[in-house]
Amino acid sequence: MREQPLAVSSDAYYFEKDKSASVLVMGVGNYLMGDEGVGVHLIEELLRTDLPENIDLLDGGTGGFLLLNYFETYPIIIMVDATMDGKPAGTISLIKPRFASDFPSALSVHDVGLKDMIESVYLMDKIPELFLFTVSIDEIMPMEVGLSPKVRESIPHLISQIKILSQQITSKTLN
Repeated sequence: MREQPLAVSSDAYYFEKDKSASVLVMGVGNYLMGDEGVGVHLIEELLRTDLPENIDLLDGGTGGFLLLNYFETYPIIIMVDATMDGKPAGTISLIKPRFASDFPSALSVHDVGLKDMIESVYLMDKIPELFLFTVSIDEIMPMEVGLSPKVRESIPHLISQIKILSQQITSKTLN
């Protein structure tokens, strides 16, 4: 089990040690909107798994601009979010966005805030290497904290893909 707080916002935990060799996995989404909160649910699951010490986890929720400090602190960030892209629910996609325009066109209810935040990241002096896993969803379910079966079933596959990507990134960084 990871010894890490379950809910962290702008907390000193992320800034008290050197993060130059660390990877941040950031799940974003609204926990109270069903499948739209898949990024947050993923972080909860990752907290129960064995991960390398150089991987930090963050429940980014719908934090928007409040998350900018993390983009200055970490050299590599893997984001996870829901998308309504017309693909079957539970479909996992990986993109390496360079600009906000590279993000999928429909990142559900926090689309504008997330894209605006990413535009701000590219105005900063220090820009992390970004990866975005999206999980396709069919609908947003207001006032629902659970995930649909197909989206829930995608989480173990997503965890596996995050572990593989993290390992590849770490290997590349060390060589």
